[in-house]
Formats: sequence, structure tokens, C-alpha cells
Amino acid sequence: MSDKKIKLKYNKQGRLLFTKQMKKEYTILFPMMAPIHFTILQQVFNHYGYKAELLTSTSPEIAQTGLKYVHNDTCYPAILSLGQLIHAVQSGNYDVNKVALMISQTGGGCRASNYIFLLRKALKKAGLEKVPVISVNLSGMEKNPGFHITLPMIRRAIAAVIYGDLLMCLKNQAEPYEKNPGETEKLVHSWQDKLVQQMTHRNGFKFKDIRKNMDLIAQDFAKIELVERKDVVKVGVVGEIYVKYASLGNNCLEEYLRSENCEVNLPGMMNFILFKIDNRIEDINLYGGSKIKKFVCRWLYKQCEEMQKSFNYSIKHFTKFQTPATYAHVKELVKGVNGYGNKMGEGWLLTAEMLELVDAGYPNIVCTQPFGCLPNHISGKGMIRKIREMDERANIVAVDYDAGAPRVNQENRIKLMLSIGRENLVKEMKKEEDKSKENEVTA
Repeated sequence: MSDKKIKLKYNKQGRLLFTKQMKKEYTILFPMMAPIHFTILQQVFNHYGYKAELLTSTSPEIAQTGLKYVHNDTCYPAILSLGQLIHAVQSGNYDVNKVALMISQTGGGCRASNYIFLLRKALKKAGLEKVPVISVNLSGMEKNPGFHITLPMIRRAIAAVIYGDLLMCLKNQAEPYEKNPGETEKLVHSWQDKLVQQMTHRNGFKFKDIRKNMDLIAQDFAKIELVERKDVVKVGVVGEIYVKYASLGNNCLEEYLRSENCEVNLPGMMNFILFKIDNRIEDINLYGGSKIKKFVCRWLYKQCEEMQKSFNYSIKHFTKFQTPATYAHVKELVKGVNGYGNKMGEGWLLTAEMLELVDAGYPNIVCTQPFGCLPNHISGKGMIRKIREMDERANIVAVDYDAGAPRVNQENRIKLMLSIGRENLVKEMKKEEDKSKENEVTA
């Protein structure tokens, strides 16, 4: 790394810019959310010359760091993701004069759009105001001379998401039934390495490459030797996107559910991406806007939709695993239940995912929500009664995640939901046995 001092540059509003010189010498840190997806996504940034590093620490000090520099009334994902970034900078593992922080910014009505401003305020409070912050957004809200999002980069990022969704989907369906423990996890890591290598050598992101890889991934998972187990409780996980995926945010929820003899269904990120793109297209249709932006959004939507179709084809034709619903089907399920105008945060998609999970045979659902997250309380917790009225199989528990929420209380609430799920499973097994006996007598 060069010892040459880098001159700091600011825009007219006084914001510290990430410059071209910084791109060459700075390490860019970004917070963990979905491990499989983000491990591949990290290589997309590295391919374009950025020294990106994914933060994987789950130290208890992260929450305390967040609370120290971010107001405790701020939502839990902000406290954790910003705390993880500041904790890393203060750890001594990085040169504070050669490090930058990166975080996404949706531009919607959710408080997540303000994370970047909260981060800069927190850095100033910590005496780290010379650490540049990069906003990753598709709305043109912030621009830096040393960081650019291009269409080729977006294509690779979309490929990383669809690969992550496929590996996560197949892993969750295979792991509870594997004959040889650890075989599924080993296969996931193997394919992560292969995909990273392909991305590094400018392969794996074109549509024909993605289709080929997804077929090969599905074929490899189909080879895993499984055993039949009827005592496994099928559980779906929904909620605010950070606490839904990040083990730091949900107290290792997936690991806990697996320890409780559950098969976990975690809806993929692609539906969330399609949801966000769909909202932008609808906004332009209703209120007007840039034709170029609409064209790009339509192109992105089509790309994502085609990949999702290929995703489903691979699972359906090469495995015996269950195929997730497409975005179009999920959107149709919520029609007349929750309005399409409800789009803040996870909006109507959160309600739709719960409906889809019950319909797909995962009636036991953990709705993860940061304490005080208004969109989640309305579209998640607020829709539970309606979903139960529509389908009596629905067994949903809403769990609040916050720095002050004891983990034992969260797990006790989940255990109560699981006990009901096990009772319902026993009843279903009894019905199947009785039906089987009736068929034998009839025969």
C-alpha cells in the first residue's frame, strides 16, 4: 500500500468524496447480511478494482458500539450495521487513513434511506470524520468520482443474488434430511468458490452461463443422499430484510430453528429486488419521471424475471425439491388483501410472502421485525389475523428484535409457535394414516 498522502476532497455541500485515488489504495468495508449472497457479491466489487471486504464479526460489542454512536430510538438494523462498520474501523485491523465504508441506500420512505447520514454523524462523533462513506443506490442520490455503478456491474450483482438464492433454497431443503451431516454445507462452499473463480475470470454472469451453472448446481444437490423424516417441522421466516437474513440481527435464528428439528424456508432476495424495481416503474407510470430511468428499470425487471424462471426450471427438472413461487404469483396472492400502494420497507411483499409460505406447506412462520418498524408492524404483525382467517393452517409468531430484547424471551415465543406446529404435524400424520388404512380396506 502506498504511503503517499491522499488529498481529501469535498463537494459543495461539504460531503467527503470517495476519489479515484482512494479507489486504488483504500479498503472498502461493508456489513454482512446474507452470507451466501454477499460472499459472491464481494467479488463483484473486487472485479471492478475495488478492495472490498465483507465484515463477518458477530461480536456482542457491535451492538454496544452502535448504541454508543447511534441514537437508541433508531431502528435495530441501523444500530447493528452501523455499529459493525464503526467497530471494524476502531478494531485496529485497518489503517483509518486508508479505509472507506459502504452501505446501501434505497431512497424510499423507510428509515434505511437515512442510514448513510446517521453513519457520517456517528463517524464524526467517534472522531473518524475523515473516513469516506459510499452510498450504493440506483436513484442517483449520491455520486463519487471514485465509485460508479455500471450496467455490467449490475448484471454481475444480479447473478450473485440469483446464485445465492438457489444455494440457500437447496441448502435449506436438503440439510435437515442429509444422511451424511455436513455434506450440504460443504457443497455450498464448493459452489461459492467455483462461482467466485468464474466471476474473477469474467465468466458466470451472462444469461447462458447462469442457466448452465444453475442446472449444474441443482444436479449436484440432487446427488446428496437424503433420509425420510416425518418429524421435521417446516418453518418459514419473513420480515424486515436485515433481521430476516442477518444472523447478527436475528440472534442466529436459522441455526436455532435447525437445532429445534426444523426445515427453514427463507424466501429469496430476488423477489425483494423485483418488488423494488416494480415500485419504481409504477411510480413513473403514476407520477411521471425519466424515460431513461423507466427503460433501465424495465430492462432490469426483465433480466431478473428471466433469471427467476431459469431458477425454477433448474429445481423442477433436476431435483425433487420444492420450487419457490415466482414474483408474479406472489404478487397475485396478495391482491385484495394488501394494497400494492403499500410499498414502504417490505410493504405488501411481506404479507404476500406469508401467504405464499402457508400455501407452499410452511404454515409455521416467524415474522422477524425490528422493534418500532412501522411498515413491518402493519404488513407483518398487523396482517396475521387476516391471514389466519384466510387459511386456518397459518401458525405465525411476530418476534421483535432490539438491543434491549432478551434472546431467551424471543426463543420462548418461537418455542410456543413450534409446539403448536408439532401438534398440527401429529394431527396431519394421523389423518394420513387413517386415510391410508381406509384405502387398504377399500382395495
